[in-house]
Amino acid sequence: MTDRPLSSREPRPALPELPYDAWSDTLDTLHLFAQIVGKVKLAATHPQNHWWNVTLSVDPRGLTTRRLYANGIFFDIAFDFIDHRLVVRTDRGETRTFALDGGVSVAAFDRSLHETLAGLGVDVPLLEHPFGIPHLDTPFPEDTEHAAYQREYVERYWRALGWSADVFQEFMGWFTGKASPVHVFWHSFDLATTRFSGKRAAPRADADPVTAEAYTHEVVSFGWWPGDPEVRRPAYYSYTAPQPEGLAEQPLSPPQATWVNDGGMAVLPYEAVRTDEDPRTTLLAFLQTAFEAGSRAAHWPAEELTSNWCPTSDQLRALARAGLHVR
Repeated sequence: MTDRPLSSREPRPALPELPYDAWSDTLDTLHLFAQIVGKVKLAATHPQNHWWNVTLSVDPRGLTTRRLYANGIFFDIAFDFIDHRLVVRTDRGETRTFALDGGVSVAAFDRSLHETLAGLGVDVPLLEHPFGIPHLDTPFPEDTEHAAYQREYVERYWRALGWSADVFQEFMGWFTGKASPVHVFWHSFDLATTRFSGKRAAPRADADPVTAEAYTHEVVSFGWWPGDPEVRRPAYYSYTAPQPEGLAEQPLSPPQATWVNDGGMAVLPYEAVRTDEDPRTTLLAFLQTAFEAGSRAAHWPAEELTSNWCPTSDQLRALARAGLHVR
């Protein structure tokens, strides 16, 4: 067993401020860039359950597709948020890059990526339109409006994303049931990970194919998103699907965590974590209490799904109490 949740082993991280309104134009541009790369991954990977084949992964310099395949060639695509370039590599030893900043519009990014892929022999056809972003609906080749790219805020986003992914990775190690990777869905541009009870869920009435595949089984999901026009601040979240009765009556830690959307989602502002004296413990407390809320309300055999790395019951109770120190 580990005592890490009760005694952080890392120096207090310098988590950056990330006010949505200060960089929303850059965020929209970056989101659209990620959708284009994500659609390449959709076209160049084998399908996997719950759409896990389409997601992006956090790496030491940004985001990566990991391995893709087209025309007999393995390749990958990475966003390098240190040098602010897009990088494409193949198994033939070739590497091509182009800049992300300097006024690159979505249309220019789309064109440059296809030209780069074609030059390497791995281009694939795409549905050249944003998916599921109500306020962004211009086809990629026509979008010359979105070209904002503030290096400072992209780097802030990346630091917050990378740190959050590491905490999520620790938390997911406490679970021995079926679980997703810690990954980024380019649909809503959120960092996410999911635990499964192992039971099938009733089919959702009139669900679209994406939703139907995502929710074939009972889940408790967790994530972090940088904000959008509806939720204009970065925040951590958790939800249980199907939503069980009494979910919103379950306690959460720390006190800044609340139930929203008629009790269907637990939310903790990123700012509450960023400014805390022990951000890791505070975030772990939120993730654990949100899981306990969902698994308890949905009657999961939670104790049967704990791994050898999961803290003891006493440690978990102490973890929940530790989340109460948030300023």
